[in-house]
Amino acid sequence: MAVHVSRDEAVAVVTVDRPEALNALNSETIALLQAAVDELAADDAVRAVVLTGGGESAFVAGADIAEMSSLTAEAARRFSARGQALMSAIEAAPQPWIAAVNGYALGGGCELALACDVRLAAEHAKFGQPEIGLAITPGFGGTQRLSRNVGGGWAKYLVLSGRIIRADEALRIGLVQAVHPRDELRDKALELAAELAGKSALAMRHCKAAVAATEAADPATGQGLEQYLFALCFAGPDQREGMAAFLEKRPPKYAGRGEE
Repeated sequence: MAVHVSRDEAVAVVTVDRPEALNALNSETIALLQAAVDELAADDAVRAVVLTGGGESAFVAGADIAEMSSLTAEAARRFSARGQALMSAIEAAPQPWIAAVNGYALGGGCELALACDVRLAAEHAKFGQPEIGLAITPGFGGTQRLSRNVGGGWAKYLVLSGRIIRADEALRIGLVQAVHPRDELRDKALELAAELAGKSALAMRHCKAAVAATEAADPATGQGLEQYLFALCFAGPDQREGMAAFLEKRPPKYAGRGEE
């Protein structure tokens, strides 16, 4: 299997493992990842997810060029639609997804990382949208999410030039949130995942939805949704437990994802 899922209490780890192809995304791998996302999204016991690549060289080196090379225009549209659906499913998952980028994250791999909520990179990781060198555009949402994360100028620079940048440059422009030594990356990602898994799952879901609204709506609409979701947090037990724990100077004890 090209995709492995493991669980340790409330944290799941999803590993893309096609070492012979630097973990490139072909149709089968996209389908397996989609199944993993759907399964984890429906699992109340999973409170945070780490996504990484198998091996030492790549997170995901891109979409599978060997498969794409013979696609017709209509087949390419369907391939793009499947990739976009996967990225949107990760983005919409109730849990936070953390990309532990342990090597090349190019093309579809960069798009996969961008779909996650937080991106941590190893010092040797490299990022880029080099599709222009193949006479195509990014097809899995990269033109949209890249611009939202690093701004239009950097997005156009990377997409139009196909330039590949190092982890330190990715950190400087806001493409990743932290850079760690290679041998510390997995532990740092799991540490962050465990921290996020300890938060209120209901509030986490609402926070994700509120931030996402800023990318899809005008400020007034986004603020209206934030107001609604903020109030909705007060309708369940997690808010009462969280505030009581703060006032009582003790760790909170949240029970599951919570109900609206």
